[in-house]
Amino acid sequence: MIKTEYWVIGVMSGTSLDGLDLAYIKFNFDNFWTFEILKAETINYSEQWRNTLRNLVSKSLTDLERIDNEYTTYLAISINSFIKRYSLKKIHAICSHGHTALHQPEEGITYQIGNKRQLSTITGKMVVCDFRLQDVKLGGQGAPLVPIGDELLFSKYDYCLNLGGFANISTKINSDRIAYDICPVNIVLNYYVKRLGVEYDNNGVIAASGQIKEELLLDLNALDFYSLKPPKSLGLEWVNETVFPLIDKYDLSIEDILRTYIEHIAYQIVKEINISTKTTILITGGGVYNLFLIDRIKSLTKNTIIIPSRTIIEYKEALIFGLLGVLRLRNEYNCLRSVTGATINHSSGKIFQA
Repeated sequence: MIKTEYWVIGVMSGTSLDGLDLAYIKFNFDNFWTFEILKAETINYSEQWRNTLRNLVSKSLTDLERIDNEYTTYLAISINSFIKRYSLKKIHAICSHGHTALHQPEEGITYQIGNKRQLSTITGKMVVCDFRLQDVKLGGQGAPLVPIGDELLFSKYDYCLNLGGFANISTKINSDRIAYDICPVNIVLNYYVKRLGVEYDNNGVIAASGQIKEELLLDLNALDFYSLKPPKSLGLEWVNETVFPLIDKYDLSIEDILRTYIEHIAYQIVKEINISTKTTILITGGGVYNLFLIDRIKSLTKNTIIIPSRTIIEYKEALIFGLLGVLRLRNEYNCLRSVTGATINHSSGKIFQA
């Protein structure tokens, strides 16, 4: 039976390894969708889990399957603790992205761990998960998936830009929503700043102290990916094979690497949003807290940059995966061919009954 009101838990883990995002959300549908994030928190990963998740692309399939089982159990226990902590009673479904282990859509491969039936068995709740696989089987990139939420929940903004492990953007052109990855962000910045003994560059202060190395900047901006037309998406594999070796061959200080890479990010982003003027850009994701990066973006565009509430900044993706789950339960489109390049619009995701 199609409902007009849904109470769900959205679960998201991104490539930047900030932690596990959990959001308890109430959705209402009355000609259009509205939402309220009632409870939300990020559960920080242990150093052991960070190391495991950081190195998934190097694991054998046998190891990945073992880690998948362990991670699914970890997710279920974390979700149960979240439910108990906030005494959550009304839950129609848990809607989980899992964590990306492999993403090679050109090879027909995408694998998100944490999307097994035991998630439903351990929590005792209906689970909707594994949203990307069907899209790849239909010839799509399996990413990005968040734009359906931009379309249904944040359509008043001309662009929705997320700054996480990667920067991705969505907008509407004529009647079609399009979206794509722009460039790596925190997955690169955090990788290098860890060499200084910190997890992230607070406010971008370390980057701001460095110098731009023009030759590296030119090489980064000349990478083939940036000349491709959407749909297109990025994975950790590409960063490992292309970006890190390119940066490392210059043998620069961490400060200069960060400063140069910040300029690269800002350049690639404004190249996309400066196509039109007097537009509004909603920016979310952990990269919003890198004030130096935001300042560089603002300095290179005349468009209006909007930073929303902390809850939306940090939990927009968990919110939207909650919506993807609801749309799947209603058998409505949650993957758009104009975004992913799949052969058809479709309703993606596995449903596990408790």
